[in-house]
Amino acid sequence: MIRRPDMNVDYQDRLDFLYGRLNYEWLGMPKLTEELRLGRMRKLLRLLGDPHESLRIIHVAGTKGKGSTSVMIAAALSASGLRTGLFCSPHLHRLEERFSVNGQEATPDELVALTDAVRPAVETLDAFCADSRYRGPTFFEITTAMGLLHFQRKQAEAVVLEVGMGGRLDSTNVVHPELAVVTTISFDHTRQLGSTLGAIATEKAGILKRDCPAISGVTQPEARDAIRHVAGQRRCLLRELDHDFRYQYEPPPTPLTRPAAGRVHVKTWRTDWGEIDLPLLGAHQAGNVAVALASLDALAERGWNVGRDAVVRGFATLRWPARVEVLGEAPWLVVDSSHNVASAEALAATLQACFPATRRTLIFGTSRDKDMRGQLQALLPLFDQVIVTRYLENPRAVAPEEIARTIEELDGRVAITAVDPAGALALARKRTGADGLICVTGSLFLAAEARALILNEVAAPTVGRILA
Repeated sequence: MIRRPDMNVDYQDRLDFLYGRLNYEWLGMPKLTEELRLGRMRKLLRLLGDPHESLRIIHVAGTKGKGSTSVMIAAALSASGLRTGLFCSPHLHRLEERFSVNGQEATPDELVALTDAVRPAVETLDAFCADSRYRGPTFFEITTAMGLLHFQRKQAEAVVLEVGMGGRLDSTNVVHPELAVVTTISFDHTRQLGSTLGAIATEKAGILKRDCPAISGVTQPEARDAIRHVAGQRRCLLRELDHDFRYQYEPPPTPLTRPAAGRVHVKTWRTDWGEIDLPLLGAHQAGNVAVALASLDALAERGWNVGRDAVVRGFATLRWPARVEVLGEAPWLVVDSSHNVASAEALAATLQACFPATRRTLIFGTSRDKDMRGQLQALLPLFDQVIVTRYLENPRAVAPEEIARTIEELDGRVAITAVDPAGALALARKRTGADGLICVTGSLFLAAEARALILNEVAAPTVGRILA
């Protein structure tokens, strides 16, 4: 945690307390899943009065797309008139981003108050755990509890709760939701979740609860069968992509002169939603829209009412930073938080389909626990030159020299090395023409640091929205 001179003393003190906790986002996930225990989270919430029990929750898991799907569902619910909380992680720039209501992040003062509310409960559990072999509450457990408490205090009428990792043992999995959603399954966190799609899907399906309806965007047979098995055990009414609901993606017309998102036609067992403009760039977002709209139909069967007009209004103002986010033009400047093979492949396809054909520069940095070779194999064919770097505010970064060696092994080219994101951006601008494209990706941490640099450099009218 970097101390900023402009921070309020009370605010900084609370951040110091939170970031002083065991933080797997910084250290990497534990090798042994036994370190992830829901009992500790339940005890923490009990000491806080169980704020989650008064909330109507949509619980969203998945390897890829869970954040985008969560923000789509939340945008539609907000536009329908419901006071809607959204819990997503990790954050890009400020911890308060993790819990918002109707698109408004918690304020610094609210963060201070929430930290003060949970701290006595944390200290009670610390004392209890001191005489046992178990740890006290972790950073993610504490911030999850803060989010749930925030939504209770703000009297949220709906809460979209994104899983942090996996599902079965995730800190969010203490809730009893109105609806459980699993977006996609691919390989990530295999050490903790399993080395097969079936094993990973079983962990993700751990969020399914008895007699609670579920939506699945999973289509691979092995993973789909695993989710069906869990749903059957727990008597869940399961609605599946390509079985109970379908979508057809319409790419933007070519040739393109500017980035464009395309459209999607979604039809569920209940509603023909017609064609809707994609709120985010990429064909993969069409599948996320389908899962989001199917989720709304599942909620409608439980008495919720969110129509097409609310979806269109919500999508029109939806913002999701660092997800193929266009932050400038001449050259096009794209920041994306892809950090595994599936997301790198989706980014590559999006750059091909949704952006003008032009000379392209890749700025790449990643984390030690990620499949670097797989990401690079997906991305390298699209780029004329590569600049490798590392993020600075987290110890998990891979050294640029190691990335450069891997690139040379993969396709023989010599990557340019930059010691930090600022240097990488400066080099990319010098070496990329005004009609070209620069893409920063490989890690959410790199995306966050590059995005902060870009936003601090210029308050461009294109920041934070798709250029159409």
